[in-house]
Amino acid sequence: MKLNKKLNLNKLQTRIGYFVLLIVLLWAKTMFAYLVDFHLGIESLFQYFILFINPFATATLLLSIGLYVKNPKRAYWTTTLIYIAMSILLFSNVVYYREFTDFITINTMLGAGKVASGLGESALRLFRPYDLLYLIDFPILGVLFWKKKINVDEQPIRFRLAFAITSLSVLMFSINLSLAEADRPQLLKRTFSKDYIVKYLGINAFTAYDGLQTYQANQNRAQASENDLVSIEEYVSHHQTPPNEKMFGVAKGKNVIYVHLESLQQFMIGYHLVDENGVSHEVTPFLNSLFNDQATYSFDNVFHQVKAGKTSDAETLLENSFFGLDQGPLFTQLGNKNTFQAAPAILGQEAGYTSAVFHGNAGTFWNRNETYKHLGYDYFFDGSYYDVNEDNSFQYGLHDKPFFQQSTQYLEHLQQPFYTKFIAVSNHYPYSEFKDGDAGFPMANTKDTTINGYFATANYLDKAVEEFFNYLKASGLYENSMIVLYGDHYGISDSRNIELAELLDKSPSLWGPYDNAQLQRVPLMFHIPGQTDGFVNHTFGGQVDVLPTLLHLLGIDSNKYLMLGQDLFSPENSQIVTFRNGDIMTPEYTIIGDNAYLNKTGQMILEPTEEQTAQIEQIREAGQQQLQTSDALTNGDLLRYYTNSNLEPVKPDSYNYKNQVERLEKIEKEKGKNSTSVYSQHNNQSTVDLYESKTYQEYFGKPDVASEETAADSE
Repeated sequence: MKLNKKLNLNKLQTRIGYFVLLIVLLWAKTMFAYLVDFHLGIESLFQYFILFINPFATATLLLSIGLYVKNPKRAYWTTTLIYIAMSILLFSNVVYYREFTDFITINTMLGAGKVASGLGESALRLFRPYDLLYLIDFPILGVLFWKKKINVDEQPIRFRLAFAITSLSVLMFSINLSLAEADRPQLLKRTFSKDYIVKYLGINAFTAYDGLQTYQANQNRAQASENDLVSIEEYVSHHQTPPNEKMFGVAKGKNVIYVHLESLQQFMIGYHLVDENGVSHEVTPFLNSLFNDQATYSFDNVFHQVKAGKTSDAETLLENSFFGLDQGPLFTQLGNKNTFQAAPAILGQEAGYTSAVFHGNAGTFWNRNETYKHLGYDYFFDGSYYDVNEDNSFQYGLHDKPFFQQSTQYLEHLQQPFYTKFIAVSNHYPYSEFKDGDAGFPMANTKDTTINGYFATANYLDKAVEEFFNYLKASGLYENSMIVLYGDHYGISDSRNIELAELLDKSPSLWGPYDNAQLQRVPLMFHIPGQTDGFVNHTFGGQVDVLPTLLHLLGIDSNKYLMLGQDLFSPENSQIVTFRNGDIMTPEYTIIGDNAYLNKTGQMILEPTEEQTAQIEQIREAGQQQLQTSDALTNGDLLRYYTNSNLEPVKPDSYNYKNQVERLEKIEKEKGKNSTSVYSQHNNQSTVDLYESKTYQEYFGKPDVASEETAADSE
């Protein structure tokens, strides 16, 4: 026993022994932070395994730098300082996470003064007694050196050995990254959340990745100048269209309520699923009724225009009327860096709107907790404001029914008019939340289980939206609101559409790129209570067109803003829909890569006429110019130079999404009789009890069961 202890202590006298000791200590502290302080949403044993191994690679790589230093004392100092730096980085993230439920970015570090002021007097309250475990090794190592339990090893490390250890760390990281990609495809290309990078690759890797993203963004920003705005302004002035005089201002002064229809495609509107007994089931009966309601202006040829950012790209398009990035999500890459003149700021400054987002998932997902501040949202109620448990949620957050129901406790305190967005998530890939017989709605019968469940979760979404509408009517909000319902992106991916074909009365053998493109339509409805001339509009458009359309309905001229979309009601709308990948859709043509199809026949144009060639080339140029203009605007952060809108710049540091309930109640008290919240209008009585939610048993005579499944895709 004594011999073993002696051997162990002797190992600490070598540089390699000290090197290994520091790696083990870093791993132990990191694992403690993962399991105690960070809430990373571990959902499987495989994810626990990745979490277990991810500290090793970067710790080994960074500490190996000291192995190349020949001078023994300098080598020990170098290794120790690197170790201390990594430990401080870890501990700083722990403390920061307790306050902001987020990780420290390079921009946060550069603005450390702002972080300190943000914490204010509450900084000391963020520390815990067990925080000694993160720091106590520093004095212990000092004592071990002082007591000569650890001596400076004079024996140099051979370059080959040092290089071998560095190479091993690179191999370890490659394996780590491969395992992460297997569990979360396109992890680095589609940066869903900082939590995901940390969970799969670790704090050090996240900091390096964020540093690279920051450098690239800063380079693009640094190279841009005010002169670059000239071409943007010229494009917008020629591209924008005048409003439809009949529609302009029909919703003036009304609340705006966006209802996010997760992954819902247009073909689901009016769709009936025939079960194995030949019985037809209407999938979205309530949405169908809205779509054809006299108070609804619906569109059946609107397409999503998202790319890697998926849901966040849809938000980018709707809030700003420009595109997401060609590579990666704008929300995570530029959301907390760029200048925006988005819908919340426009409506807040021009018409006195209060703005809020409701979402029963982590605020860090898609970097929403930071991006919304830059967009100018007054409030953001994320998953921390909801009662979320295993019975009412799944991987992507709170299920739709409890989400809408629990949101009312915050909605009723908002001052009117308000601009709000409700992000529902239950109709989310892999659509396996309801097992056969539990959903109260039949599963489709294909070889693809993802497709089979899509109809049941869509039906659940439909029921949840109906209940929310019933609450709006009961509370008195309905008549004074415009409810905008939109699909954010496709639900069934192109690779699965062949299995879907038969359900759409198409032949799988004849299915091709043209059919895939046609399925990219998503619902868009402007429901305006009090209107009686609603109709289904067949204009071709995209999500980039929603904001100018919305502003004109509210009686606000969009011409002074740099928006790349066109009013969908305008008689001069060009009806050229550009996808983020460069494909284009018009009423006449579907252009996919180098190929063009006639929409009347669905056939590829093999020998185009001169007229067709000229038309298609003109359409391609228009689509390319729109994308290039968007990229120049976002990558160069050119809105920082634009002042013709007369908007006051948004100050992100002035927004804080903590203690929002207290803020709302304080404003109500200050306004007194002048308060316009629903709560005040009901004599300071809550309207939450007016919300009625039925279980599936009440709807269909079957249990209300939602089982948690692990999904491989993202929003």
